[in-house]
Amino acid sequence: MQYSYDDLVYLMNRLRDPVTGCPWDLEQNFSTIAHYTLEEACEVLEAIASKDHDNLKEELGDLLFQVIFHARIAQEEALFDISDVIHGLVSKMVRRHPHVFPEGSLHSERTGEETTTPDQVTENWGLIKQREKAGVSRPLSAMPDKLPAALPVLEKARIIQKAAAKTGFDWPDSSPVYEKIQEEIAELKEAQSEGQERMTEEFGDLLFACVNLARHLQVDPELALRQATGKFERRFRTMESIALAEEQGFQQLTLEEMENYWQQSKQNSD
Repeated sequence: MQYSYDDLVYLMNRLRDPVTGCPWDLEQNFSTIAHYTLEEACEVLEAIASKDHDNLKEELGDLLFQVIFHARIAQEEALFDISDVIHGLVSKMVRRHPHVFPEGSLHSERTGEETTTPDQVTENWGLIKQREKAGVSRPLSAMPDKLPAALPVLEKARIIQKAAAKTGFDWPDSSPVYEKIQEEIAELKEAQSEGQERMTEEFGDLLFACVNLARHLQVDPELALRQATGKFERRFRTMESIALAEEQGFQQLTLEEMENYWQQSKQNSD
């Protein structure tokens, strides 16, 4: 038997049934499951970074469960339900893809005569989004009005930089960004004699410049760092295993001996 979306909604309704539901699920609210939602989103990113597609399937399911969970809580509080979530999402996607739905309807057909590039789609998305929010009173700024507090900071930096770039405030290519990174490294070295606060500031500037370089190279900095961290962890564990197999106490090794095992791990773990 293949379960369906309706079965998932039914499952959640059973879990939240006041009489026969699960005590743990009944105890939850928006706030108590918020960190699970973030955790599941991060695990999706981890599965993508590791190219583990079987795990990606499972993690996407866990993330979908969180969406259904929040929608069910909202329904119980008479705020909205999952149908409202889906309606709002589809309506927004139709509005923001006029090159696919030219008449503003989900079932309208495009002729295929006009060619739209990915860059044009991104630009149009931003313009449409601005028009949608035009009726809301706020200071005029190219900066995003609201970013989630839980958004990974590397991604937040990338979004802020991209918003500034749309106004023309950006390097013409990646070459000056390399120079900027070297400049920030030099300032960080100088800051070492000026105290922890100054070093923190300069290190932040260096990270921000690195995100800028990633943006120019069209590299996802969050994904790149996840991959690099995962690679380091694999190599380190391999290094420990090699030393253990040779009956060497890892923490008693000299740095030179550790480096030797590190080079071996690079050949064995990747």
